[in-house]
Amino acid sequence: MGMQTNSGKDRRLLSEINITPLVDVTLVLLIIFMVTTPMLQRGTDVQLPTAQASQVKEEERITLTVTRDSRILVNNEEVPRKDLETRLKSMTGSGKERVLYLRGDARVPYGFVIDVMDAIKSSGIETVGMITERAESR
Repeated sequence: MGMQTNSGKDRRLLSEINITPLVDVTLVLLIIFMVTTPMLQRGTDVQLPTAQASQVKEEERITLTVTRDSRILVNNEEVPRKDLETRLKSMTGSGKERVLYLRGDARVPYGFVIDVMDAIKSSGIETVGMITERAESR
């Protein structure tokens, strides 16, 4: 049982791929993954004990500020550049990884900022966050 055609001239080779079934299968797989992923990320249920003196310790943050006139302030205390590395080492001496947040004036010379960043790196602090202001939308 073959297909009947009107004439031999109308027979053409169909070289296009029908992607409709491919799209259908892809969408079905996407829905399956969207439904099952939240179930896989569920943690283990644990009933935690209670305590009377439970106190959440606030994270100790180190904020280093570089002012327009190239002064350095660590947690709002002025520190001379030559003492910066030893001061930061004494603050991070407990061995745990600490995060330093750097606030710098936009008009501070680039070389001075690199010098301060070198002191931060030499003190053992690996993670530095840069504090900026949000740009106004125009």
